[in-house]
Amino acid sequence: MTMPTRTSIAASEITGLVLAGGRGSRMGGVDKGLQNFNGTPLALHAVLRLGMQVGEMMVNANRNLSAYESFGVPVWPDGLADYAGPLAGFLTGLERCETPWLLTVPCDTPMFPLDLAERLAAALVEADAEIAMVSAPEPQDDGGPTVLRAQPVFCLLPTTLLESLIRFTQGGGRKIDAWTAQHRTVLVPFDRASDAPDAFFNANTLAELQTLEGARAR
Repeated sequence: MTMPTRTSIAASEITGLVLAGGRGSRMGGVDKGLQNFNGTPLALHAVLRLGMQVGEMMVNANRNLSAYESFGVPVWPDGLADYAGPLAGFLTGLERCETPWLLTVPCDTPMFPLDLAERLAAALVEADAEIAMVSAPEPQDDGGPTVLRAQPVFCLLPTTLLESLIRFTQGGGRKIDAWTAQHRTVLVPFDRASDAPDAFFNANTLAELQTLEGARAR
C-alpha cells in the first residue's frame, strides 16, 4: 500500500506497545515482564519509559493479565495460538491501535533511549519509508569490535499495514524481518557518541537481568 508523503509524525499519533507475551523460556519459564528491574517490573519500566514519548500505551501479554492490567494501560493477549512470537504481538497491536502509528518495544530492554520515538519518526519521514527499525551496536561473538545490527522488535509502523500482516501470518509467517522485508523499511542507527552503548541490551536470563540491574540508571 502506498503511504502519503508526510512532513512529520506527532507523538500523539503514536501508540506504544510493550511486547510481554513470550514464554520466558530462557528465564526458566517465568513471566519475564513481571521480573523486577531495580524494584519495578520490567514491563512497567518499559510502559513508563515509552509512555513519555507517545500518545497512548498498551501491553501485549498472554498470562497474569490482571498483574499487567494493574499498570493502568490496556492489556491484550495474542490472537494467534501457542505463543506465536513477537509478530503475534505486532498483529494484536495493529488490530487494537486507535492512532495512525504503532511503536513496538520488548519488555526485556529497560534502558532503551528516551528519544526512541522521535528519532524513528524523523527517519521514517525523511526516508519516505513505511517502517522504521532500530539498528544498534552489538558485540560480535568472536570478540571483535561492535557492529550495527537490526533490532526488529523496535519498530515504528503504520496501522495501514494490518492487512499485510494478517496475510503474512495466515500464510504461516512468524519472523518479523521476513515480513518487514516486504515493505519499505529504514534502519535507524543508534550509535551517536551520546547514545549509551548498552541501551538495547536485553535480559534473556535471570543472570543477565541481575547484570543489567548493576548498570547506572538512565
